[in-house]
Amino acid sequence: MLTVPNVLSVVRLLGVPLFLWLLLVEHADGWAFALLIASGVTDFLDGKLARLLDQSSRLGALLDPFVDRLYLVTTLAAFVIRGLVPWWVAVILVGRDLVLTLTLSVYKRRDLPPPEVIYLGKAATFALMSALPWLLAGEMDWALDGFGRAFGGALLVWGTAVYVWTGVLYTGKAIAVARAIPAVPHRST
Repeated sequence: MLTVPNVLSVVRLLGVPLFLWLLLVEHADGWAFALLIASGVTDFLDGKLARLLDQSSRLGALLDPFVDRLYLVTTLAAFVIRGLVPWWVAVILVGRDLVLTLTLSVYKRRDLPPPEVIYLGKAATFALMSALPWLLAGEMDWALDGFGRAFGGALLVWGTAVYVWTGVLYTGKAIAVARAIPAVPHRST
């Protein structure tokens, strides 16, 4: 599936180790910042182009969210290591995703697709993905470093709160499905 959106997702995937090297080894915060911004732009573009060019694919539907989560987890880990984000914030964010991963089995056992996306969750993800570059911008030596720290911190707090709230909503949906719809018996082959 060599499509423009899939190529963008692969490029983003290849950017993960480069980002970690820039941030943790070289302490090249400006380049790491630029790479985070480029990742966000290509994340936006791959979805738009998939629809615009009619290049949606099963691979893209799996690869894009995987790369999103990988970027979020690795960036959080690197920020914790550098002292830019408290460890407990990273635990809350990753813990929410782990809990939601477990709820997917409820749908799978009932031969149901995963729940529809809650757009508030997309807003929370956007806030978190925006907070991280701003927090990094707050570490750079430039005129807006104080603004970067403050704005990034505010986005991190808001994004975390809404991210957790949407996690509660998704978990509630899974519990409702588990109570209302019986599991499909396993088929023997």
